[in-house]
Amino acid sequence: MTGKLGIIAGGGDLPRRLTAAARAQGRAVFVLALEGHAERATAEGVDHAWIRLGQGGTGLDLLRQAGVAELVMAGPVKRPSFGELRPDWRTMQFFAKVGKRAFGDNGLLAAVVGELEAEGFRVVSPDSLLVDLLAPAGAYGRHAPDAEALADIARGVEVTRALGALDIGQAAIVQQGVVLGVEGAEGTAQLIERCGPLKLAGVGGVLVKTCKPGQEWRVDLPTIGTVTVAAAARAGLRGIAIEAGRSLVIDRAAVVAAADAAGLFVVGIEAPQP
Repeated sequence: MTGKLGIIAGGGDLPRRLTAAARAQGRAVFVLALEGHAERATAEGVDHAWIRLGQGGTGLDLLRQAGVAELVMAGPVKRPSFGELRPDWRTMQFFAKVGKRAFGDNGLLAAVVGELEAEGFRVVSPDSLLVDLLAPAGAYGRHAPDAEALADIARGVEVTRALGALDIGQAAIVQQGVVLGVEGAEGTAQLIERCGPLKLAGVGGVLVKTCKPGQEWRVDLPTIGTVTVAAAARAGLRGIAIEAGRSLVIDRAAVVAAADAAGLFVVGIEAPQP
């Protein structure tokens, strides 16, 4: 890859990891940090600018002025209400064009990718810069799912595939065959927190995350990290299952260490495509 890399940065550690990886490859980096989502540390020591989510026109101008050739979108972004968005004219034009696709995250993000490419930018996936991000198949640490957990995982895959077909969410929590909760607009962390008080007696449940059918693979792949493991442990879950080859694991060694310490399994699963 050549040319300056632009990083449209949401929350979490991933944008900073991408900056470090690009610099290690000798690439210049420009971070377009999203106010209220990206952490202050994401913009420290790197060429950057801050914008609101609704400032699409300003963002495009800043990327061009910075000489960005390729773009990567990284980090969670909480969807605002239209009133909170306060869209500029360019963003209003975009929403008028995408119409109903804006109702689901994957439809909206796929439209954003298409718009960025129509503006002349090449959009790439985070794992093209950090090749060890993609989730491999199999158990990652000392713990592995037993037969009951595998049954919960299979049920979770059925549920997440149904959710994904409606472009609603990517995750579900299943315990002893019972679906405790599914992911909506709130995100995985809030799903786990919400399901903690709902847990049944006996062995804990399993968090299952899979891709949506037709997922735009360059953005918003199912992702876990040490924060996910810590939340799962607090909620009394017994493990986490993610779709191998179509999900991201942030700092796999740290995830394995955290899961081993908590007594949880983390497993990459081969989920059949619909």
